[in-house]
Amino acid sequence: MTPFGEAMRELRRKKGVTQKEMATALGVSQAYLSALEHGNRSAPSFDFIQRVAGYFNIIWDDLEDLMRIAGLSHPRVVIDTAGLDAAYTALANRLAREIRNLDPETLAAIDAVLNEAASLKP
Repeated sequence: MTPFGEAMRELRRKKGVTQKEMATALGVSQAYLSALEHGNRSAPSFDFIQRVAGYFNIIWDDLEDLMRIAGLSHPRVVIDTAGLDAAYTALANRLAREIRNLDPETLAAIDAVLNEAASLKP
């Protein structure tokens, strides 16, 4: 599942609608919504996110959050380490190989390290 798929499923749950009802309202197939929720599709288009926002009456600030989440929802990530030191390439490959074995606490710790590094950028 992707962050966007998880968010969409939670929005549907709160509104009490099925995938089929939502798909009909948005003009997409139920299979497409299911694939989005399960992380079997790439991140949704801006147009689709706008339709979701309209369907759920999402306000501007929450729409920005939904857009950010969609940007983090590519199920097949490519990390371009061309031109970087070999250590960067090794780390990217190791993360790709080991990510399925990481527990939630370790994921949170890695996320915290990345957040800290991002906050130190000028």
